[in-house]
Amino acid sequence: MRQATTRVEDAEYELFQQTAANIGTTTSDALRMFIYAFNDHHGFPYPVRSKRMKVEAFETEEDATRFATDLALEMLDEAR
Repeated sequence: MRQATTRVEDAEYELFQQTAANIGTTTSDALRMFIYAFNDHHGFPYPVRSKRMKVEAFETEEDATRFATDLALEMLDEAR
């Protein structure tokens, strides 16, 4: 059996301890449950999103059309 460790800000850890206690578990059990769920789902057991999405515009309409066409063709190939 291995021990997993990480570093977090003091305030985040205190909130983690409080939240775990409020739902009737420990921080160790919460981390253990996360690891098992992560492994069972082959990744995060919940959607992972960025609040700060960076979107870059295409330089030309031709570039946008080429991108959309290539993407559509890839999707068609994958569907076959």
